[in-house]
Amino acid sequence: MDLLDEPVPGVGTYEDFNTIDWVREKSKDRDRHREIATKSKESTLALMKSISDAFSGWLLMLLVGLMAGALAGGIDISAHWMTDLKEGVCLNGFWFNHEHCCWNSNETTFQERDKCPNWKSWAELIVGTNDGPFAYIMNYLMYVCWALLFSFLAVSLVRAFAPYACGSGIPEIKTILSGFIIRGYLGKWTLMIKTITLVLAVSSGLSLGKEGPLVHVACCCGNILCHLFTKYRRNEAKRREVLSAAAAVGVSVAFGAPIGGVLFSLEEVSYYFPLKTLWRSFFAALVAAFTLRSINPFGNSRLVLFYVEFHSPWHLLELIPFILLGIFGGIWGAFFIRANIAWCRRRKTTRLGHYPVLEVLVVTAVTALLAFPNSYTRMSTSELISELFNDCGLLDSSQLCNYANVSVTKISSDALPDRPAGPDVYTAMWQLSLALVFKMLITVVTFGMKVPSGLFIPSMAVGAIAGRLLGVGMEQLAYYHHDWVIFRGWCSPGADCITPGLYAMVGAAACLGGVTRMTVSLVVIMFELTGGLEYIVPLMAATMTSKWVADALGREGIYEAHIRLNGYPFLESKEEFSHKTLAMDVMRPRRSDPPLSVITQDGMSVEEVESLIAETSYSGFPVVVSHESQRLVGFVQRRDLVISIENARKRQEGVVSASRIFFTEYTPPQPPNSPPPLKLRGIMDLSPFTVTDHTAMDIVVDIFRKLGLRQCLVTHNGCALHISLEFSCLPLQNGC
Repeated sequence: MDLLDEPVPGVGTYEDFNTIDWVREKSKDRDRHREIATKSKESTLALMKSISDAFSGWLLMLLVGLMAGALAGGIDISAHWMTDLKEGVCLNGFWFNHEHCCWNSNETTFQERDKCPNWKSWAELIVGTNDGPFAYIMNYLMYVCWALLFSFLAVSLVRAFAPYACGSGIPEIKTILSGFIIRGYLGKWTLMIKTITLVLAVSSGLSLGKEGPLVHVACCCGNILCHLFTKYRRNEAKRREVLSAAAAVGVSVAFGAPIGGVLFSLEEVSYYFPLKTLWRSFFAALVAAFTLRSINPFGNSRLVLFYVEFHSPWHLLELIPFILLGIFGGIWGAFFIRANIAWCRRRKTTRLGHYPVLEVLVVTAVTALLAFPNSYTRMSTSELISELFNDCGLLDSSQLCNYANVSVTKISSDALPDRPAGPDVYTAMWQLSLALVFKMLITVVTFGMKVPSGLFIPSMAVGAIAGRLLGVGMEQLAYYHHDWVIFRGWCSPGADCITPGLYAMVGAAACLGGVTRMTVSLVVIMFELTGGLEYIVPLMAATMTSKWVADALGREGIYEAHIRLNGYPFLESKEEFSHKTLAMDVMRPRRSDPPLSVITQDGMSVEEVESLIAETSYSGFPVVVSHESQRLVGFVQRRDLVISIENARKRQEGVVSASRIFFTEYTPPQPPNSPPPLKLRGIMDLSPFTVTDHTAMDIVVDIFRKLGLRQCLVTHNGCALHISLEFSCLPLQNGC
């Protein structure tokens, strides 16, 4: 059998926990495309195959958008229903959540829109009344029991069926998009369990969100659907283009922000993002958002639960409190990253990590016990953010909007003018202050547990609470001291000049930016959430301030920190390396090390090559002319070499240990009665990337980052010296 002409199954594939060779994958795709283009001129059938191949990418994006949008809609509806299930049940149908149950009731009044005879709390069902201390204790107990049940089911399913379904998934997605292989992380079992347990984890009341894990869910959809198309199934680099688009889809369905999703994929997670991926990401995000809008999970014709529109413009002097919120967000982000990484490291290195179920149950119990007495921590985090973003109008019955009555001669819009805070507002401020401390502390230990846990919503909640507190403070300051210099001229008595909901939105963006270090994509996401073009400048000011402050306290975002904590091989494109060494200073082996392990192109037997493989653990070997002349011919991967020899022993008659292995184009004449040779030139990389021994190391690092290399050979006068760096997790030959 001539392995040069007949491809061997398994050659060109990668082992688990290894890195792909971007250059080789791109070359394979170019060769495939060139072959299709050549054949398309021969017949009509070949032309049709060429057209279908060209449109397969767009069809795949359509399917990813439809599938991810449908799953996101189901997750939203299920999580909303199960969250309300902790407090009561609808008599008309147990599948209705609280809001939908009361919509169907004809006895619901506008003043008591949250109360209707069809919805019964657990105390009303068990005790018969909802008033009194015993009823309160019964509701309290049922709330805690449901929370423990949901979290126990979530962690048990993750542990039993799909360990990869835990956490946010974005650090691993970033690593996979950089070229790392994690088998099963984007598989069907992970998708199924992550979808189910995400609903359970969010419904349990833990301080986590579903937005981050939705990126993982969308990438699972993209990876599974890739197997329907040969072009993407057989090429790891092409598959990662789909996964980049799927990450954009995840953010699109999480926030209802298609443009922000594309920018998030480009700015935060993608390693290789060509222009055609940008177009396809936009298309997939659009399809996903349209699908989610068609499902209408929140019943308000919006893509997100906390869509708001503010009625009052902001003033230039308000940039000062906005920047203060940015400083708070940066400090909070740096504190959270350090505290969470310290806790996760403790989980990995102590006995705490051996009891993931117990840890989840304890954190759930503490969260539920502390959250129930405070109405702002009892509600789901998404509803809390919606409440904090709310621009108080004439018809609002929220406690945050219950100001003291002041006669107003003229109201020009639905928004109420600045007015003195009543007792309910002061009570709400105390409750929000306690909720802020609670959310800041409990999120540290929650993120990273063995359940699906997103960080977007908890971070936004912390910032929204801080922003609302500052906004109400500014509003009251403007009311009682409107003659101060900072208010004079733009905030007259009785005017609607301070919008506390806007401060909450800016604070949410600042804290999320401090934790993730997102900038452009974050501003666009927040803009798409609110629909207000005029608030981009406050968002930009707070987001940039947050990033500067957080970067001053620590360079890594939360996802990069978790990548480093887990030991994934990832070259951060944003990080600057300052090397003053040359390639010859870091290449292996050193002069005192054992000699270079190489394969000669026509002078080694099968037994010698197998012995070399058995004695070393390197990922590949340089192919040279001979041991005397170390002139480089090519590079062969260890996995391809092992598979080819095993395949030849099974399928090629007469191959024995004494058979010679040739990497040359033509086989030289063999002595009579000699065993048949193996021609393995087809598995050799004829153009491995090389640098000279005097190449600066910072240039070598840039080459690895921008080309996605797996190894780089160091040569001197055309002769192989060393491998300057190999990018993988396995024991490798860090030099030749």
